[in-house]
Amino acid sequence: MAEVTLNIAGRAYLVACRTGEEDNLLAAARLVDGKCREALAGLGTLSESRQFLFASLLLADQLLEKPGAQTPAVDHTVAPRVEQLAERLEAIASALEEAGNEA
Repeated sequence: MAEVTLNIAGRAYLVACRTGEEDNLLAAARLVDGKCREALAGLGTLSESRQFLFASLLLADQLLEKPGAQTPAVDHTVAPRVEQLAERLEAIASALEEAGNEA
């Protein structure tokens, strides 16, 4: 196992990966960091958790708009689950913000 330090959203993260995967992991981290910065520039002050949330949404949107990407079949059971997930993410983000304010 190898260890790589990833710099994302102004913080360093030490992450383990398989030997030989370091360059791919660093490239992925650069992409995520760029999207975090893009979210911060577009939305102003954001907590770290919200930066990651919006970065992941920007990356997902980018994947969905990729030329040749196929639109998946509509599954009507997904919307309620997505809403539940969004509510959980909001609760986690709020808890992280409160914990940060208390520290």
